[in-house]
Amino acid sequence: MGTGTGKRGLLAAALAVVCAVTVLGAPGVAFASPGTPDPGSGSSSGSRSGSNASTSTSPTAGSSTPPLPSTASDKDLEAVHIKLEALYHDAAVATDDYNAAEEAAKKQSAKIVELAKKIVAGQAKLDDLKDRAGAAARAQYRTGGLPDGVKLMLSDDPTEFLDGAGRVLQGQRATKDMIGELTRTQQDLEQYSKDASAQWQKLEAGRRTKAAAQKKIEQQIAAAEKLESRLAKKEKERLEQLEQQDAQRAQTAWLDTGILAEINSAASAQGRKAVQFATAQMGKAYEWGAEGPDTFDCSGLTSEAWKSAGQAIPRTSQEQWKQLPHVAVEDMRPGDLIIYFDDASHVALYVGDGTIIHAPRPGRTVTLAGAGSMPILGVVRPDA
Repeated sequence: MGTGTGKRGLLAAALAVVCAVTVLGAPGVAFASPGTPDPGSGSSSGSRSGSNASTSTSPTAGSSTPPLPSTASDKDLEAVHIKLEALYHDAAVATDDYNAAEEAAKKQSAKIVELAKKIVAGQAKLDDLKDRAGAAARAQYRTGGLPDGVKLMLSDDPTEFLDGAGRVLQGQRATKDMIGELTRTQQDLEQYSKDASAQWQKLEAGRRTKAAAQKKIEQQIAAAEKLESRLAKKEKERLEQLEQQDAQRAQTAWLDTGILAEINSAASAQGRKAVQFATAQMGKAYEWGAEGPDTFDCSGLTSEAWKSAGQAIPRTSQEQWKQLPHVAVEDMRPGDLIIYFDDASHVALYVGDGTIIHAPRPGRTVTLAGAGSMPILGVVRPDA
């Protein structure tokens, strides 16, 4: 890195990194294939509503769509319901992948910007050290050339010579220190460049993951909407009734275990604030990848609720399950988060009396539901 070419290369690399990160971090830039709309920033796992709680396993979307006769029976509609649940579940899992990639991209972009700043500052320091080293070399050239013994013989004042020799030794030591600092600065710049390159590669990998997740989300939601569009108005109403009946049966079965008698913990001050925020969002539409203020996905709602209470939590339901302290279901209190399904693909905020508030899925709004209306994986407490 001691040559002018190396210096210019480092500076160019730093500026390129800064410019690239600026483009990647610009609002409205989508990491997706051309023609794919940008959903906006945010991250959270998607969600499902009205799931059959008789099993804790997640549904699997099949490749075929159940045929609908001209007038669909309850049996036909139940098949549609199962298919829709599978499609929306897969969209929810993909949403978690998208949101995780989004969060990682934010962190990696910040690291790249920080490294770019270090590269620019290090290059300026290196230039200054080189200028100082050059000045010292020129000064030594002007005063050097003769051995010290000859200088002593030619000197009119030996004391002055010896004083000067002492200053020369001090200068030599300072020069040595400066050369050492210059070498360390060069090494630092090389490491910063390597680190920036590594973060850039991670950012590119995350971009591909995010684009793939977005494509899958849109495909699953489009398939679900196409399936629902084939239903007449009365059939859609009946389908919603069937979903509600499934949720009610699951909630009743959960309550029949007597669990509610064991759940009597009071909310913490932060928990109350989180519940207040969530309930104020009632009626707002679900949108994957959204974290407010007008639309939410499931973990967008829970993360923003706790943010309003002064507690930062992970952005996705899967990371909320992994990172937040677990508590027993019977010990949960208002404000705690209930994680649903084997793959932690949905999350809701417990509000008390066996009730949750959540953002269910596309086509639904933030609403209240029974805490046992979906299969519970576990409970986590942000302010434990």
